[in-house]
Amino acid sequence: MNKESIIQELKFKAVRSSGAGGQHVNKVASKVELSFDLQNSSALTTIEKDRLLKKLSHRLSKEKVLILWSEETRSQHRNKELVIQKFLETIEANLRVPKVRRKTKPTRSSIEKRLKQKKRSALKKTNRTRPKLD
Repeated sequence: MNKESIIQELKFKAVRSSGAGGQHVNKVASKVELSFDLQNSSALTTIEKDRLLKKLSHRLSKEKVLILWSEETRSQHRNKELVIQKFLETIEANLRVPKVRRKTKPTRSSIEKRLKQKKRSALKKTNRTRPKLD
Protein backbone atom coordinates (compact mmCIF):
# COMPACT_ATOMS: atom_id res chain seq x y z
CA MET A 1 0.00 0.00 0.00
CA ASN A 2 1.50 3.30 -1.12
CA LYS A 3 0.19 6.10 1.10
CA GLU A 4 1.18 8.96 -1.23
CA SER A 5 -0.64 7.53 -4.23
CA ILE A 6 -3.72 6.75 -2.14
CA ILE A 7 -3.79 10.30 -0.73
CA GLN A 8 -3.67 11.66 -4.30
CA GLU A 9 -6.84 9.69 -5.13
CA LEU A 10 -8.83 11.23 -2.26
CA LYS A 11 -11.55 13.77 -2.94
CA PHE A 12 -12.38 16.45 -0.40
CA LYS A 13 -15.44 18.60 0.09
CA ALA A 14 -15.86 21.39 2.63
CA VAL A 15 -19.32 21.59 4.23
CA ARG A 16 -20.85 23.72 6.94
CA SER A 17 -20.32 22.15 10.31
CA SER A 18 -23.28 21.33 12.55
CA GLY A 19 -23.81 22.43 16.13
CA ALA A 20 -23.41 25.62 18.05
CA GLY A 21 -20.99 28.33 17.01
CA GLY A 22 -22.87 31.59 16.68
CA GLN A 23 -22.86 33.75 13.58
CA HIS A 24 -19.46 32.51 12.43
CA VAL A 25 -20.71 28.95 11.79
CA ASN A 26 -23.14 30.23 9.14
CA LYS A 27 -20.32 31.76 7.08
CA VAL A 28 -17.58 29.13 7.24
CA ALA A 29 -17.40 25.59 5.84
CA SER A 30 -15.08 23.95 8.35
CA LYS A 31 -16.35 20.35 8.18
CA VAL A 32 -14.32 18.29 5.71
CA GLU A 33 -15.77 15.25 3.92
CA LEU A 34 -13.36 12.75 2.39
CA SER A 35 -14.48 10.31 -0.28
CA PHE A 36 -12.42 7.43 -1.63
CA ASP A 37 -13.55 5.35 -4.60
CA LEU A 38 -12.45 1.90 -3.52
CA GLN A 39 -13.53 0.09 -6.68
CA ASN A 40 -11.64 2.34 -9.12
CA SER A 41 -8.50 2.88 -7.06
CA SER A 42 -5.23 2.26 -8.89
CA ALA A 43 -3.13 2.52 -5.70
CA LEU A 44 -4.48 -0.74 -4.26
CA THR A 45 -4.03 -4.28 -5.54
CA THR A 46 -7.05 -6.45 -6.29
CA ILE A 47 -6.36 -8.53 -3.16
CA GLU A 48 -6.29 -5.40 -1.00
CA LYS A 49 -9.48 -4.12 -2.66
CA ASP A 50 -11.28 -7.42 -2.01
CA ARG A 51 -10.18 -7.45 1.64
CA LEU A 52 -11.32 -3.83 2.14
CA LEU A 53 -14.63 -4.41 0.34
CA LYS A 54 -15.31 -7.34 2.64
CA LYS A 55 -14.26 -5.66 5.89
CA LEU A 56 -15.65 -2.17 5.19
CA SER A 57 -18.88 -3.28 3.51
CA HIS A 58 -21.02 -1.65 6.24
CA ARG A 59 -19.26 1.70 5.76
CA LEU A 60 -19.35 1.85 1.95
CA SER A 61 -22.00 3.48 -0.22
CA LYS A 62 -23.77 1.60 -3.02
CA GLU A 63 -21.13 2.87 -5.45
CA LYS A 64 -18.36 1.33 -3.24
CA VAL A 65 -17.20 4.76 -2.04
CA LEU A 66 -15.84 5.19 1.48
CA ILE A 67 -16.95 8.50 3.02
CA LEU A 68 -15.38 9.88 6.19
CA TRP A 69 -15.64 13.35 7.73
CA SER A 70 -14.19 15.47 10.47
CA GLU A 71 -15.70 18.47 12.21
CA GLU A 72 -13.68 18.34 15.44
CA THR A 73 -11.94 21.69 15.08
CA ARG A 74 -12.94 25.09 13.75
CA SER A 75 -10.10 25.01 11.22
CA GLN A 76 -10.78 23.46 7.82
CA HIS A 77 -7.09 22.64 7.32
CA ARG A 78 -6.82 20.86 10.68
CA ASN A 79 -10.02 18.91 9.94
CA LYS A 80 -8.54 17.86 6.60
CA GLU A 81 -5.41 16.54 8.35
CA LEU A 82 -7.52 14.72 10.93
CA VAL A 83 -9.75 13.05 8.34
CA ILE A 84 -6.71 11.92 6.29
CA GLN A 85 -5.19 10.45 9.45
CA LYS A 86 -8.47 8.69 10.32
CA PHE A 87 -8.72 7.35 6.76
CA LEU A 88 -5.16 5.94 6.75
CA GLU A 89 -5.70 4.31 10.16
CA THR A 90 -8.93 2.71 8.91
CA ILE A 91 -7.30 1.37 5.76
CA GLU A 92 -4.22 0.02 7.58
CA ALA A 93 -6.31 -1.63 10.31
CA ASN A 94 -8.53 -3.38 7.79
CA LEU A 95 -5.67 -4.53 5.57
CA ARG A 96 -3.93 -6.24 8.49
CA VAL A 97 -4.15 -10.03 8.22
CA PRO A 98 -4.91 -11.67 11.57
CA LYS A 99 -2.63 -14.41 12.88
CA VAL A 100 -3.82 -17.94 12.27
CA ARG A 101 -4.70 -19.66 15.54
CA ARG A 102 -3.08 -23.01 16.02
CA LYS A 103 -4.66 -25.60 18.27
CA THR A 104 -2.54 -26.56 21.26
CA LYS A 105 -2.78 -29.43 23.71
CA PRO A 106 -2.79 -28.76 27.44
CA THR A 107 0.41 -29.92 29.13
CA ARG A 108 0.42 -33.02 31.30
CA SER A 109 1.21 -30.99 34.43
CA SER A 110 -1.69 -28.59 33.78
CA ILE A 111 -4.08 -31.56 33.43
CA GLU A 112 -2.77 -33.07 36.68
CA LYS A 113 -3.08 -29.75 38.52
CA ARG A 114 -6.66 -29.37 37.35
CA LEU A 115 -7.60 -32.89 38.48
CA LYS A 116 -5.90 -32.43 41.89
CA GLN A 117 -7.79 -29.17 42.42
CA LYS A 118 -11.01 -30.91 41.40
CA LYS A 119 -10.45 -33.70 43.94
CA ARG A 120 -9.63 -31.17 46.68
CA SER A 121 -12.82 -29.21 46.09
CA ALA A 122 -14.88 -32.42 45.89
CA LEU A 123 -13.43 -33.60 49.21
CA LYS A 124 -14.14 -30.21 50.77
CA LYS A 125 -17.78 -30.44 49.71
CA THR A 126 -18.23 -34.04 50.93
CA ASN A 127 -16.89 -32.98 54.35
CA ARG A 128 -19.63 -30.35 54.57
CA THR A 129 -22.44 -32.90 54.48
CA ARG A 130 -23.95 -34.41 57.61
CA PRO A 131 -22.35 -37.66 58.78
CA LYS A 132 -24.37 -40.83 58.21
CA LEU A 133 -25.56 -42.58 61.39
CA ASP A 134 -25.50 -46.23 60.31
